Amino acid sequence: MKTRILVLTLLFFGLAFSSSSLQAQTATPKVSKRQVHQQKRIHKGVKSGEVTGKEYVALQKQQRNVRRHKRAAKADGKVSRRERARLHAHQTKASANIYRAKHNKRKRK
Repeated sequence: MKTRILVLTLLFFGLAFSSSSLQAQTATPKVSKRQVHQQKRIHKGVKSGEVTGKEYVALQKQQRNVRRHKRAAKADGKVSRRERARLHAHQTKASANIYRAKHNKRKRK
């Protein structure tokens, strides 16, 4: 009886651990947090008039592409180092574009 309980307990913890490790392989909390921050920067720029309508559309399109790349990276169940690096590069480029849109001479009328 004790052996049976021990085996069931080990099996339960083994399944629980394996499912959490699978989730950890596809989790991208830094990417998600950065996306939220970038969206806030875009909306803040629109609200203050620093970002024009055309710039807003282009920045949103770029954010959509980052989300699309993120979904593609997660599709196989594991986000590899290369995929994380690509996501990081896409977000760095998007961040630079947000900065450029907010600090150029164009203003919303």
